[in-house]
Amino acid sequence: MIFILKTMPSIRLLKKEINNDIGDFIEEIYLWELSNPNGDLAKSEKLIDEAIQTFDDLMVKINAVSGDDLKSKFKAINHEHRKLMHSLLKKSAAL
Repeated sequence: MIFILKTMPSIRLLKKEINNDIGDFIEEIYLWELSNPNGDLAKSEKLIDEAIQTFDDLMVKINAVSGDDLKSKFKAINHEHRKLMHSLLKKSAAL
């Protein structure tokens, strides 16, 4: 039981970090849409949908973690989070 209590803040912080990153990304896309009314809004909306799907997928993975070596599993999820955010940012730069 003590081990679970020690890992809970880390899990909470990871979820919060993912939430903030995805929220900031979506906000940036909305700002881009406002400043580029003649831009391809279909592409930007597709990026928003992809960001939401990324958030959902990461939360499912976090909530499904169980068993041994929890620390390495959460590190892997955090690494995936970073990689996916980098990919989303590259796509948004191409707008």
